Amino acid sequence: MMAIAVGFLVGGYLGGYTWAAPNGINLAFLVIPTYIFLAANQNAYSLSTLKSLQQSLRRSLIAWAVTAAFILLAGFFMYSRPIASRGSVALGIAGTGFLLICVRFAFDRLVLKRYAGGLLNELVIVDDVPFSNAGGRQVIDANKASIQPDLQDPAMINRLASCLQGVDRVVVACPPERQQAWSLLLKGSNIRGELLLQRNDNVGAIGLSRFGDAETLVVSHGPLSLRSRAQKRALDLAITVPLLILLTPLMVAVAIAIKLESPGPIFFKQGRIGRSNSVFSILKFRSMRTELCDAAGHRSASRDDDRITRVGAFIRRTSIDELPQLINVLRGDMSLVGPRPHALGSLAGDRLFWEVDEQYWVRHALKPGITGLAQVRGYRGATLRRQDLEMRLRSDLEYVNGWSLWLDLVILFATAKVIKHQNAY
Repeated sequence: MMAIAVGFLVGGYLGGYTWAAPNGINLAFLVIPTYIFLAANQNAYSLSTLKSLQQSLRRSLIAWAVTAAFILLAGFFMYSRPIASRGSVALGIAGTGFLLICVRFAFDRLVLKRYAGGLLNELVIVDDVPFSNAGGRQVIDANKASIQPDLQDPAMINRLASCLQGVDRVVVACPPERQQAWSLLLKGSNIRGELLLQRNDNVGAIGLSRFGDAETLVVSHGPLSLRSRAQKRALDLAITVPLLILLTPLMVAVAIAIKLESPGPIFFKQGRIGRSNSVFSILKFRSMRTELCDAAGHRSASRDDDRITRVGAFIRRTSIDELPQLINVLRGDMSLVGPRPHALGSLAGDRLFWEVDEQYWVRHALKPGITGLAQVRGYRGATLRRQDLEMRLRSDLEYVNGWSLWLDLVILFATAKVIKHQNAY
């Protein structure tokens, strides 16, 4: 962005064109986002590209050439008079191209040299095996950090999620008998996860890689690329911000009704399992009497539940109680579409969710959603039987493994049909 701004500023100055003029500002708004979009689609910012000066220059300049052509065509077809002098535009295009080359050269010579090609934040977790940290990498002792792979301990899994925040790649060195447990935890952590190779156990490896002199089994990676995450977040914000503005009068009216009917807070806050198996606080309109609320979530709401107020019954039937979760989406805790977040004490029959199927932890590789594939298929309401969870889990894993922006749009449209559902109580 600086290269484009400076390039056209200098070009305008040398060509006798005032950059701050209205047409100049319009040109900047057109050039910068066009180049960024094209460069991203050319993978000009990918790790493999940045490590190769030749690839970096080639993809960056191709994106700039297409941008320049687009600007010239736009100026020819869309404006009845020139948006700038030909000399200013030519100098701006040439100057920006030169500066883009300089920036890429500087990155190759300064950044790559300083970090010796290591552009990833890597973490090693050592779990009861010998390990020599010859490369000076960041290492965590699983025993000292209390993150042994216990799939029945959500508090431990939440500690692991905290350790993995901001990490691009995690390599686990562990005994063979613990590889399967670590594999499941890494698959649900929205991160590239690898196991130091000892022998090929049944851990669901998706590839081989190297870590120093040792080979690793790649068992997980984030289900969404950077581009896909940006698309999903853009969709969330594009819908959430207008909705919050439009629904503010309704939400204020609901808040007043809740306060008038029963004492207590307007919002019900509860710890739920979010992306990477970390715990976050979900927001809902309070629909139950304060003294009877179940913070742990051991008891699912049922038809004719004596804990639910009259206002609460209405907002639950119409799903209005879920509207405050738009604030969770705005904060980045949730997405509009994704696996529904569950309370830590949720039961399927008489068993905790993760006791029914260990694959339960894998569903959290994506942000939880206000709605999801399972919900539009009718799998909502109380989980009175083991099968109730298994059907939802199957849909959630299908969504995680097959995400697309189109699928999110389809689910959002389908949600309108099931807002008022026979299992919503």
